[in-house]
Amino acid sequence: MPYNENTVNRIAEQLLDQNIAFEEKKMFGGVAFMLNEKMCIGVVKDELMLRVLNEKYETVLGQNYTKPMQFTGKAMKGFVFVAPEGFETDQDLTKWIQYGVEFGKFGTVKSKNNKSSSKK
Repeated sequence: MPYNENTVNRIAEQLLDQNIAFEEKKMFGGVAFMLNEKMCIGVVKDELMLRVLNEKYETVLGQNYTKPMQFTGKAMKGFVFVAPEGFETDQDLTKWIQYGVEFGKFGTVKSKNNKSSSKK
């Protein structure tokens, strides 16, 4: 199993309970939850993957069970992994989900299409 389906289901249930519109996409070898067309929360193997606001990145990394997300050997700023021990309870999972939802509502992403959109 490339990702923990139980964790995916727990996240989906919480988002539905909060009436948050989302889309699931396979991404990073796992499942990502898209809010407002932005990847915000995901599951890779057994870990939770979050996208957090830049101003909260260091605060989140200072919490237990977190580490920077690295796919190419270099930390991806704004992306955080949370170990399974950090979201064993629904209350703990809710805390992490809120960081991702916050990014989905207020975060910005750089678009590769921005350059081409100015050419007409």
